[in-house]
Amino acid sequence: MADVVLSAGILMYRRRDRGVEVLLVHPGGPYWRRKDEGAWSIPKGLPETGEETAVAARREFEEEIGQPAAGALHSLGTVRQAGGKVVEAFAVAGDLAVDEIAGGGTVAIEWPPRSGEVRSFPEVDRAAWFALSEARNKLLAGQRPFLDRLEAYLRG
Repeated sequence: MADVVLSAGILMYRRRDRGVEVLLVHPGGPYWRRKDEGAWSIPKGLPETGEETAVAARREFEEEIGQPAAGALHSLGTVRQAGGKVVEAFAVAGDLAVDEIAGGGTVAIEWPPRSGEVRSFPEVDRAAWFALSEARNKLLAGQRPFLDRLEAYLRG
């Protein structure tokens, strides 16, 4: 049986007159270029060996957004995505300007497929705030339970 891949991330939220908004990121690279609905994610990544998931979530958030996720974290638990990856998420209140993200690493992939040419693309190409109703359409299906859990947490 293969090892389970665990990823840790942060679902940042803010309150507005029209309701709660959440911060999501869009994956970079040619495969995702024209995909929007169901393509966005929470900022997340793999913990380093021996690293606590909350620490990894903060590190990955800052790497992808270019700004820290300061504040108290609230666990939103885990979900298993369709591909088998398990994502553990934490909620944190914040209000960052993300018009131009300063973080983000790169990922090397063979592009075009079967060309033998390896190119680097940004891991994340943009970030944006979405109202919860819109976030439900934008977010990867496997991560949508985090929105319900955030709503339950905010209701107290």
